[in-house]
Amino acid sequence: MVLGTSSGAGKSLMTAALCRVLHRRGEQPLPFKGQNMSNNAWVDADGGEMAYSQAMQAWAARLEPCCAMNPVLLKPRGDSTSEVIHGGNSVGLARAEHYYRDWFRPGWQAIREGLQTLQQRWPNGRLVLEGAGSPVEVNLQRRDLTNLRLAQYLRANCLLVADIERGGVFAQIVGTLELLRPVERPLIKGILINRFRGRRELFDEGRTWLEEHTGVPVLGVMPWLNYLFPPEDSLDLLERKPNRGPTDLEIAVLKLPSISNFSDLDPLEAEPSLRLRWVHPGDTLGSPDAVLLPGSKQTLNDLTVLKTSGLADQIRRYADHGGNVFGICGGMQLMGEQLEDPDQLEGGALQASGLGLLPLITQFTTSKVLRQREVELSWPIRTTVQGYELHQGLTHPTERSLAASISEEEGLGWHVQGNNAGTYLHGIFDNGSWRRSWINRLRTAKQLPSLPLDQPHHALQREQLLNRLATSFDEHVQWHKLLQ
Repeated sequence: MVLGTSSGAGKSLMTAALCRVLHRRGEQPLPFKGQNMSNNAWVDADGGEMAYSQAMQAWAARLEPCCAMNPVLLKPRGDSTSEVIHGGNSVGLARAEHYYRDWFRPGWQAIREGLQTLQQRWPNGRLVLEGAGSPVEVNLQRRDLTNLRLAQYLRANCLLVADIERGGVFAQIVGTLELLRPVERPLIKGILINRFRGRRELFDEGRTWLEEHTGVPVLGVMPWLNYLFPPEDSLDLLERKPNRGPTDLEIAVLKLPSISNFSDLDPLEAEPSLRLRWVHPGDTLGSPDAVLLPGSKQTLNDLTVLKTSGLADQIRRYADHGGNVFGICGGMQLMGEQLEDPDQLEGGALQASGLGLLPLITQFTTSKVLRQREVELSWPIRTTVQGYELHQGLTHPTERSLAASISEEEGLGWHVQGNNAGTYLHGIFDNGSWRRSWINRLRTAKQLPSLPLDQPHHALQREQLLNRLATSFDEHVQWHKLLQ
């Protein structure tokens, strides 16, 4: 099990690295996170929701992601409530103050069922568990679902990860170990220092002190990796500062309060000719080459924020002057003319006018659309793409709509004169030829030469990054000691 001294310590990536090195060793690792809180979700082959970070770990283990790897997913709504997903299915809403009272027992049951599913499907596999946040939040330890309760239940060998980049690494580690109960302390088999800059020998004195003071071996010091990896939450996303030279195009991405499925942006982050600039409500939009509206967990609430902050008016003026605006899922819903919520699923108004950039009407429904897709798109290029739908609401053009469908299959997306467009397909930018075709439209507008369209699916680049991560992990961490 990989535990962390805090959120953002690097547990997700270190778990992925451990999965890949174990697979290289000839084992079948089984990634598992009992409970995750994230709006960055993936839809598995059976149409169930799970956290994207566990999907990434499954790919590292060379497995098809399945919801049993993340049996409890909490999707925050921004009002002290979260949607509760058990075994891939939405089972209700939970208020923060009542979560452990109402959902502890059902959550533990879902976790046990997820474990049973994995162990039945891969009886010779090795579970590689990821913890959540800190394992020693003293006000939560008694009702902890996914850290030390799970480690004790499975008698897991635990690796404690601390992020030295944040500072105070000695206090992080010593404080965490001191707050463990006596029955939990023996579970910690090693310490991992993550994101170390400079020569490793500079930490030799600190390593010796930690081992002498805690009695726990430091199994490795992972260097700062100047790569781009899928983040687990939006805070990590904003902390990524890619090191690159001059770029040709700037894409303004709206940092919505309820942003979701921001892994859609990873392929754009990896394009060397692009620079993504995050725009918060209240910021000046400027004159980017395109504006991108990502997914939203609370579309109507985000729409209100855009209007009250003045950013909605800026986007309309930008579009009126020929700017390019593209929306994914909730972002496309925001671009429409009207949004209707007859059942008040978001707890606000029954309806609201959208940004008016696409002649569309969206009505929110109690049922979700959850499915993987492989479809042929006709805009901006005719090509077959892969993606997945994850939305609560159905969208259709207005009666006198001038919007053209981007596919022969209705309901997947629309565009108006090429400039304003949107789609329900998450993962659309993963498709290399489609992504480059969309980028080339922007390049043509700036009289820049087109880029080659024969680009592989982003999964290939993700695979290369996972291999580089695993190679570095193998070099710097004595991970085999966790198997003893």
